[in-house]
Amino acid sequence: MDAHEKLRLLADEARYDLSCACGHKARREDHRRRGPDGLWLYPASVPRGGRSVLLKTLLSSACTNDCRYCPLRVGRDVRRCTLDPSEVARLFMEYYERGKVFGLFLTSGVLRSPDDTMDRMLGAAHLLRRQHGFRGYLHLKIIPGASDAAIDAAVAVASAVSLNVEAPTASSFRRLTSTKRYEEDIVRPVRRISRLTAAGGPYARVKQTTQFVVGAAEETDAQIVEAAFRLYRRWGLNRVYFSAYQRGLGSDDLPGQRRATSPDALATREHRLYQADWLLRKYGFEADEIPVEADGNLSLEADPKTLWAERHPERFPVAINRAGRDDLLRVPGFGPVTVGRILRCRAEGRRIRSLRQVGRLDQRLRRAVPYVTF
Repeated sequence: MDAHEKLRLLADEARYDLSCACGHKARREDHRRRGPDGLWLYPASVPRGGRSVLLKTLLSSACTNDCRYCPLRVGRDVRRCTLDPSEVARLFMEYYERGKVFGLFLTSGVLRSPDDTMDRMLGAAHLLRRQHGFRGYLHLKIIPGASDAAIDAAVAVASAVSLNVEAPTASSFRRLTSTKRYEEDIVRPVRRISRLTAAGGPYARVKQTTQFVVGAAEETDAQIVEAAFRLYRRWGLNRVYFSAYQRGLGSDDLPGQRRATSPDALATREHRLYQADWLLRKYGFEADEIPVEADGNLSLEADPKTLWAERHPERFPVAINRAGRDDLLRVPGFGPVTVGRILRCRAEGRRIRSLRQVGRLDQRLRRAVPYVTF
């Protein structure tokens, strides 16, 4: 294959890493899409505001790991190829200079070793930065088990980095792979990245994200929420993503496959985790406040914020003209934008007498009616 053929194959195989690539009943522009040349393009916020797209590709589809949820795991009979660092840089710049994309998300299967793979990815990054003069968005996936030196070099050159935690506990992680170690290959690198990118640190500008595979290891939503909460509060991650396991792509004997869960139910579960994540990041919820069912999983029938409100009638109704920001954010149907409007109205001396004063009275805002007084 020539370089363009390899890129089409590798960009297509990168679709199995679904972080920030899909949504549930969300806006079309929030979903990944195929460009006219067949490459997957991924939505992302740009620093100057608005949305643009990333080119996302594997550097190589070869892999020495046996992650049981991954269709590219070692031992499978699939087409594999590898781009040279110079090919990655040249092909990306072709798309960038034509205005097709604003940045690059570079990931990879594991070649001979984590550091061998990191060397190749860093080679592409350095060519972009130094030879091509690219100063835009560059997201590098940290390979599990990478050395401290490789991690430091990636953080120094990237706009964002990520290492997929994949599972919320060491025991659930062991159900997914026998070739990676939870503490040494996952926890250690995440902890090091957190120190490097902490506020006041040498690379505070660099964002760190991660991803959980949902539904592969019999983990519960409560375990995932607690792990995400720790990643935010203890290690300062910027985002946690959740990817519903794509059944049929991984091993037939995955623990999670023993559950009779339909693809639609699994997609709804992913959506509920994103709603819970929003409560942790934007609404001030603690992990133990996220309501779960007796089996430790989020309800598929109702969103977690509404369920929390139903289980805490003593907190309602909220006096919309007197309540503080934290109490207003607990009202179903109210988000940070709506609460901001309420507080601005009050700061200007205006008394709120109807929800129409703070937004269009759509289905979302109508949910607030039983929970507020004027």
